[in-house]
Amino acid sequence: MKKSILIVVLLFGVLAQAQHKKWTLKECVEYALENNISVKQSELDLQLADVDKMTAVGNFLPSISAGAGVSENTGLSFNPVTNNAQTTTFLSVSGSINMGYTLFDGLRNVRQVQRAKISKLSSQYSLDKMKDDISLFVANAYLTVILNKANLEVLQTQNVVTKEQIKRTEQLVEAGSLPRGDLLEIKATDASEQQSIIQAENNIQISLISLAQLLLIKDYENFDVEDEDYDIVASQIADKSVGEIIASAKESRSEIKIAEQSVELAAIDLKLAKGLNYPTLSAFFGYNTRYTDTPSFITEVDQDNPTVTQQIGTVEGTGQAVIGEFPNTFATQVGADPFIDQLYLNDGIAYGLQLNIPILNGFSTKGNIQRNKINLERSKFQLEQAELDLESNVYQAYVDAKGALKSYEAAELALESQQLAYEYAKERYDVGLTNAFDFSQSKVRFDNSKIELNRAKYDYIFKLKVLELYFGIPATELKF
Repeated sequence: MKKSILIVVLLFGVLAQAQHKKWTLKECVEYALENNISVKQSELDLQLADVDKMTAVGNFLPSISAGAGVSENTGLSFNPVTNNAQTTTFLSVSGSINMGYTLFDGLRNVRQVQRAKISKLSSQYSLDKMKDDISLFVANAYLTVILNKANLEVLQTQNVVTKEQIKRTEQLVEAGSLPRGDLLEIKATDASEQQSIIQAENNIQISLISLAQLLLIKDYENFDVEDEDYDIVASQIADKSVGEIIASAKESRSEIKIAEQSVELAAIDLKLAKGLNYPTLSAFFGYNTRYTDTPSFITEVDQDNPTVTQQIGTVEGTGQAVIGEFPNTFATQVGADPFIDQLYLNDGIAYGLQLNIPILNGFSTKGNIQRNKINLERSKFQLEQAELDLESNVYQAYVDAKGALKSYEAAELALESQQLAYEYAKERYDVGLTNAFDFSQSKVRFDNSKIELNRAKYDYIFKLKVLELYFGIPATELKF
């Protein structure tokens, strides 16, 4: 009984721990990459590219088909073996094997394999880009939760100080050292901080729900993340010039590779269109056989009277009869040959070459060639535009990262100043040299400077990771 109770307690403990699991950033990113719908769709595109490649390679194999048929004929029909008209009922069976092989088709089969390989590579780049984007979205949403939690911690910590100040002020008011207005001012500050704490808690819940939705997790109530404090990690990327980052981005970024593959695909499509102008040469081979159960008639010589004499004409002028001797035959009905025997007795083979030369098809081929030439030029422009967009995005990310760093450094200096100002105001308030309103204002400025430092820190962390991503560091290898 005790063992059963212990097992039940342990099970409830495990379930409770599972329900209140706290997710790390790495776990969130990995979970998103495994379950995100957009990532799954990109993976399906990659699988389709494998199917297209398999189909393109299969075009080099011969086409082989086999057929068989069974029929029963009643009435006047042609015997499929003797080709004679017969009025009877008989069963017939036929079978065939045919094979075809394309010897030359304007190299279209070769181009299709090349196109399938490029298409698969493009799908892989699209999948990589999708994973990078999803990883960055998850990281941003995760850092937003951490920022909101850090802000809540600041507010709660400062509110503890405010409550202690209320107790001290009450004592001074009762002793007559401070006016009651100072106590009311401190209590008003406490009420305002309580409102800020509630708003900060709401912000945490909203950001957690946003992150859970991004991960496709529906259990919002039990979803939470680890309470980690991310520090700014030194990165060599921050010391590089924007030109170096752009050069690396053009070599590593998936959007450029996708645009490059689109140009190659358009070039292959143009070659495929031109291949329709060439003749097609194919070889074929066919084997067929047949069987029927209908009886047939054979002609036999009468052994008792092997020959007969018949008049075959007269001599012109004399009228003398011309006599001829012929075999004395009669027809005898015999049964059908055995099934196996008929299969090789009645078989046939056909083989040869077929040449198809295109002459005129209503300008369809010519129009297709012109259309693919235009698509090739358009894909080149798209590649050029993708490079320009990438340069613009890198410049923007570079400026944002530099600006975020300056903002963070300024926030640090502001916090130091506000902390000194707060400590000075607190000392003056404790000895009665300043009123509660001035002290509260100093405290509010100090609290806001802490919150601003948190915002600037996580803003810089995220924007630095964006810059690292453009430099070519995979999203799964970014260090926070």
